[in-house]
Amino acid sequence: MSDDHGARRREQAIAAYGVVDAPPRRELSALVDLAAQVAGVPFAAVNLLDAESQHAIATRGFPPERMPIEESMCRRVVESGRPVMVEDASRDERWSHSPWTTGERADVRFYGSHPLTTPAGVVIGTLCVYDDETHEVTPEAAKGLAQLADRVVDVLELELASRRLSEANARLSTSNERLAHFAGQVSHDLKNPLTSVSLSLETLELDVTEPDQADTVARARRGVDRMTGLINNLLEFASQGDAPGDAVVDLGAELSSALDDLAGRVARERVQVGPLPRVRGDAAQLRSVLMNLVDNAAKFVDDGEAPEIEVDSRPLDGHHRIEVRDRSRGIPPDKRERVFAPLARLDKSVEGSGIGLATCRRIVEAHGGTMGVDGREGGGSVFWFELPDAGDDEPAADHRG
Repeated sequence: MSDDHGARRREQAIAAYGVVDAPPRRELSALVDLAAQVAGVPFAAVNLLDAESQHAIATRGFPPERMPIEESMCRRVVESGRPVMVEDASRDERWSHSPWTTGERADVRFYGSHPLTTPAGVVIGTLCVYDDETHEVTPEAAKGLAQLADRVVDVLELELASRRLSEANARLSTSNERLAHFAGQVSHDLKNPLTSVSLSLETLELDVTEPDQADTVARARRGVDRMTGLINNLLEFASQGDAPGDAVVDLGAELSSALDDLAGRVARERVQVGPLPRVRGDAAQLRSVLMNLVDNAAKFVDDGEAPEIEVDSRPLDGHHRIEVRDRSRGIPPDKRERVFAPLARLDKSVEGSGIGLATCRRIVEAHGGTMGVDGREGGGSVFWFELPDAGDDEPAADHRG
């Protein structure tokens, strides 16, 4: 394969992922932080290299930046497709004249870099770690960097699958038959990277010894496991269209799990939680409804404002009404029904596919309930859904912190 052809394939792959010149992905930033911890260094980055530039799309210890390809230390790793880890890069002939080791840009000494290889075999960049002090090169650090580099690619693949999901939905009708067909098509794309992430995190959990690192890996693994269960349930629901089961579901416990999954995006102290009822249905599906509504309440606040979210419930005649109240920008009365239409995005300044609320309503209706949104006195919105009583004579669950 010619160098030009390889460069074109690399640029096409990078363009498909759509992360260059975009805000750093939260998942990639977490992996970069973990890479720095595993290597015991202050600096780490995910670098993507096209024909002209190196793009640092997620970093630890310095801001994301773009630099000319000629100045890139990671260029040699991309071109060779082989990882490197050296105790002192300034004494290595490959980088002894690099501006990153001579003091012109930095004084890099310890340097480790692992190629990022797509499922198609294209090396698009590196996960690299470095320090301005020398370090002993250990097999454990090299192994950890390799595992995390694979997880970087998994995250990019998941993002790509999600984007394709949104693009494909724009071409689909809203009929259940076509939605079910599409769900079957994307299930493989969504599940396989998550399975790979889960297995690698399980291996990494056994390798790390520092308490902070172990806690970070354990939290990541729990989140992946919950996400896998959520995707499995939602895809099965979309594919079959069947009513959910009638197991007793503690909405207070499910909201607590949802807030765990939203950690880093929605602080628990910003969410006031009242007693929530027990209902009958599918726990994972109802957790996804709560998570989506709380996430939306946090996303649509005015710039610079902290979210103020309340989740509470009250009994009705044979039903429970659960409300998620916020102080967001609000929704005009004539557009409140439109937000539940598939692909409806009233505010395109906020990231999203426009399918979340449509899916939430579909889940609630499958549980025999209804869902809507009202304005809130003083500003904001009240998203609500009503579900039949569980019928087990159990009191509402109080999970307030």
